[in-house]
Amino acid sequence: MQHGHEPQPTVSTTPRPRYRYPRIHLIAVGLCSAALVLILTLVPSPDATATKTVRLKPDALASRDIGSDAANTPGPDTPTAADSAAAVVDQMLADPQEAEALVADVPGYDWQEQTVKRGDTLSHIFKRVGLNSRDVYEVMEGSGDVKLLTRIHPGQTMRFAIEEDHLVALEYVMSRTESLLVNATDQGYRAEKAVKSLTPFTSYAEGTIDSSLFLAAQRAGLSEGLTMELANIFGWDVDFVLDIRRGDSFRVIYQELHLDGEKVRDGNILAAQFTNQGDTFTAIRYEDDAGHASYYTPDGDSMRKAFLRSPISFARISSHFNLRRKHPVLHTIRAHKGTDYAASRGTPIKATGDGKVIFAGRKGGYGNVVILQHGQKYRTLYAHMHRFARGIRSGRRVNQGQTIGYVGSTGLATGPHLHYEFYVNGAVRNPVTVKLPQAEPIARAERDDFMLVAQEMVGQLATYAAAMESERLARLD
Repeated sequence: MQHGHEPQPTVSTTPRPRYRYPRIHLIAVGLCSAALVLILTLVPSPDATATKTVRLKPDALASRDIGSDAANTPGPDTPTAADSAAAVVDQMLADPQEAEALVADVPGYDWQEQTVKRGDTLSHIFKRVGLNSRDVYEVMEGSGDVKLLTRIHPGQTMRFAIEEDHLVALEYVMSRTESLLVNATDQGYRAEKAVKSLTPFTSYAEGTIDSSLFLAAQRAGLSEGLTMELANIFGWDVDFVLDIRRGDSFRVIYQELHLDGEKVRDGNILAAQFTNQGDTFTAIRYEDDAGHASYYTPDGDSMRKAFLRSPISFARISSHFNLRRKHPVLHTIRAHKGTDYAASRGTPIKATGDGKVIFAGRKGGYGNVVILQHGQKYRTLYAHMHRFARGIRSGRRVNQGQTIGYVGSTGLATGPHLHYEFYVNGAVRNPVTVKLPQAEPIARAERDDFMLVAQEMVGQLATYAAAMESERLARLD
């Protein structure tokens, strides 16, 4: 166990968001629910069983006309009930505008392709395809977004269209979704950035915890990023270090963003449930007109509290709050006024609430310590840091979740750990059990819209869970 010397600190105290769903989309969601149950019940998917994941793919089935005579004519290709359900899902989720790539049309040139190598400049690459420094100069003197060519990186691709020793077009592929197209015009070269839009795939995953959230989430097909986001959403109600038990479970509706049929990255978690020791917490994502998003309970209360329950993600508590603890270094009875989190040296330490740095420096047995003031009522202390995060000094404002320092063993400490204290009106409180204040609920003007979204998403969670259970039972039979 790692502990430290924690004297009483001497510092004294004196749009939101909405994920707007058009009503036609909410109707679509309802139809998708019924279709999903039918699909999972009639056509069990081995992949779904293995990963506990259901993916609703938004491919438009243009070739399938459910209402046509051909579709209703008996034969080997006649759609089954499950086929029709799948078509409903695909048609309702398909959005041609989302799937449309916004890349400019490229004429049918004979392209020469080059890969950017370490140490390459434009001159090096142009020379390899038979161009010279004059060509580089003319391109860089062009209009539009030509300055993007100054930011090339190893591994990226450039394609050249050269006719009669003259560069007529250049394509600079910056990423899978972004490229720069440079065309020769009568007024010189013009560069235009093109962006391909990503198609969102709505997916569902669920899991039961046997040993850890990470392992259960991995089995359910969730990425590490989505797992961390899930923990962040419920981090105000569940301490993922102390509170997790075998049998706890989760359900998640989330998005995957695809391009040309392949996943590029994860999207947002749209709704989630986490059951911890018999208590179930539900979160709904809601975005406002300005694009600000956050998570709320189905009743419209913010999932965010004024403070995170823990300043370190997935660390082990090595010593609890105890006002009559025997100090491990001094071997005397001395109050332990906070909670110790054992973690590797260098582990990031997060501010548990928005606040102001009122002290950042060395303080006796605390070693390197940061003290934050949160309004007039609350104060938090973080001790034994290896070092402070960049920019952390007295007088600076910090945001909840912002890294303020890194775990160390400075001061009177037997090993690397964080000592965390929580004060209410100047009186120390147990950080693990103190009641955390709530953040602002959904705005009254948006409550009706939010409730419509929340009801639909809660229904979706229940529908998907029932479908997965039906599939599981069908497999047992």
